[in-house]
Amino acid sequence: MANFSHNLDIQLPTKLTSLLSDLGFENFTPIQAETLPSILSDNDILAQAQTGSGKTLAFAIGMLLKLNPRYFGVQGLVMCPTRELADQVCKEIRKTARFLENIKVLSLCGGMPFGPQIGSLEHGAHIVVGTPGRLLEHVRKGTLRLDSLNTLVLDEADRMLDMGFVDSIRTLVESTPKKRQTLMFSATYPETISEISSEFQRNPKTIKVEATQESKPDIKQFFVKSNKDDKPYALMSAVRYQNPEQAIVFCNTKIECQTIADFLVDHKISAKAIHGDLEQRDRDQVLVQFSNASCRILVATDVAARGIDVKEVDTVINYDTTRDIDVHTHRIGRTGRAGNKGVAINLVTDKDTYKVKDIEDRFEIQADYLELDPKYDDEFRLIPSMTTICFDAGRKDKLRPGDIVGALTAGVGLAKDEVGKINVFDRRAYVAIANKQAKYVVSELQTKKIKGRTIKVRIVR
Repeated sequence: MANFSHNLDIQLPTKLTSLLSDLGFENFTPIQAETLPSILSDNDILAQAQTGSGKTLAFAIGMLLKLNPRYFGVQGLVMCPTRELADQVCKEIRKTARFLENIKVLSLCGGMPFGPQIGSLEHGAHIVVGTPGRLLEHVRKGTLRLDSLNTLVLDEADRMLDMGFVDSIRTLVESTPKKRQTLMFSATYPETISEISSEFQRNPKTIKVEATQESKPDIKQFFVKSNKDDKPYALMSAVRYQNPEQAIVFCNTKIECQTIADFLVDHKISAKAIHGDLEQRDRDQVLVQFSNASCRILVATDVAARGIDVKEVDTVINYDTTRDIDVHTHRIGRTGRAGNKGVAINLVTDKDTYKVKDIEDRFEIQADYLELDPKYDDEFRLIPSMTTICFDAGRKDKLRPGDIVGALTAGVGLAKDEVGKINVFDRRAYVAIANKQAKYVVSELQTKKIKGRTIKVRIVR
């Protein structure tokens, strides 16, 4: 257990500091140390901090310490640009809420069935996390009441404005009490942020945490020259050169995203596409497979990649460069996390000269061009070490990660190191299994009972 000694001038409950210690925290990050005293003093906050700085824990603690646990009305609301980020925030708040008893945190996002969300709201919730469109839908139907709200959080506010949510956000804010605390967190600080802050906040305290040299991600950028027709093969050469454990490839359009993922799969490279045209169930499966090492390459659009937090990503490849240097910064920030080194490879054509110049200026570097072998190597393979298995039961069926581990170890006989990451959703659960064991495990589980009943199990392709 870590010896947690918080670097704040304020007193936190012993149960909370004990929980943080159990979770492995040793000290608060700069953004947490800067914002928490003001949050707990009930000030509005306009904070700028890089992705992965720990801002979620800061506003989670602030909301939780203000809750009346006995009252099952919505007291905290977090707006996020995407379902993936909302799910991530939900998990973080639930994890932090363990120092209190019986705290209900609910996710309300588009792409999920509306009916079950209504049912969950009828049972009450202390904190709601969701996307603006779905939250507004619930408010308009009267299924989400915000008259007891005391803390409103706009997470990744810059991305929500970029995605055109400003009108939905404005309508939602109008349905909250005027006497509330409003916390805005943004990775970048465009003019629209200050405009919306002046509209929604009362004398906010502006906090900007610059990345220190020690905390800046260690990312080496390379460039590869190509032309439009040869870009898929330039991508293949870049993948072969880097041989990544896990990589994200960025494309500018949904169609190109799917086309490139299919191209990689056709050439024996483990890849999945994630973009706005996927059904939510398929999006969940793709993210699960990527995060649990059952997929080596995720091909994504910028919007679909919001909220993806996989610390093991060692490479980012910009198949299409972007004209927005802030977006480029967000993209390459997907690698080099948690103290690891990262590599970003940019495929550029003659038309991208000004974009290369912008990158050089922003990062104070000189473009380092790779000379890659353009020949296609039909012997090259990039396969994952794990396979994902899906259980047709989940959180709502009282299936817990411990039940799955027990079924696979005591029930099937796997060693613990043959069981990978487990993800439990409302009605489904996924677990990564070592490739060589996957078919055997599915076969064995057909006749085994978990929690007294047989659960359908299948391999996710």
